[in-house]
Amino acid sequence: MAMWNPWRGCKKCSEGCLHCYIHRGDAKRGVDTSRIVKTKDFLKPVERLKNGNYKMKAGMVYLCFSTDFLIEEADPWRKECWQMIRERGDCTFLFLTKRIDRFMDCIPEDWGAGYENVVVCCTVENQRNADHKLGIFSKLPIKHKCITAQPLLEKIYIEPYLDGVELVVVGGESDVDARPFDYAWALDIREQCIRKNVSFEFRQCGTNFIKDGKEYKLQTKDLCPQARKAGIDFKAKIERFD
Repeated sequence: MAMWNPWRGCKKCSEGCLHCYIHRGDAKRGVDTSRIVKTKDFLKPVERLKNGNYKMKAGMVYLCFSTDFLIEEADPWRKECWQMIRERGDCTFLFLTKRIDRFMDCIPEDWGAGYENVVVCCTVENQRNADHKLGIFSKLPIKHKCITAQPLLEKIYIEPYLDGVELVVVGGESDVDARPFDYAWALDIREQCIRKNVSFEFRQCGTNFIKDGKEYKLQTKDLCPQARKAGIDFKAKIERFD
């Protein structure tokens, strides 16, 4: 598994961005997150060793996990990224986006029904954004789709949008001022996924965690381990990507 951030910086664009860890970390370092700039890793997928082999190994690549691949300021650079993605057919590139409404304006000319080695993950946090964004997402020509409901801020119904989706990831918010996350919300989405035979993963509890009406304050280091201990992940009968 590799990480590729061809640019850095982002701008808040939805309710889920309120306590963004990128903005929070940048603020501590005195970095202006709203300034979107290329990074030294821009050409990372196609850099080669002296023997001619690629430096970045084949496999899963997490793309733009400290920004948004579809952010407007990166429009001049994205075409070159698509070229590198196309060249590295031995890698599977996965990116999350809060800007799925820009997708058709950001794809390469040869996209067609989608690249086999690209997984697009649409992020939502409440019912309003789920209806808007997933309504768009469900109609897009993408071969591999997943949904991330993290941080999930309320109970949401997404079952009508699950056709063609391979994985749904759910999690709470992690921050000293984190908004509450109710475990029942995760269980409800899990049942929706099971009915549609879509894989489900409970990624992390929230800092302010509610279970059976009781409130808990969890440490950040425990959020993911506690979610795994819940043992509620569900694998679809037919997996479409690793």
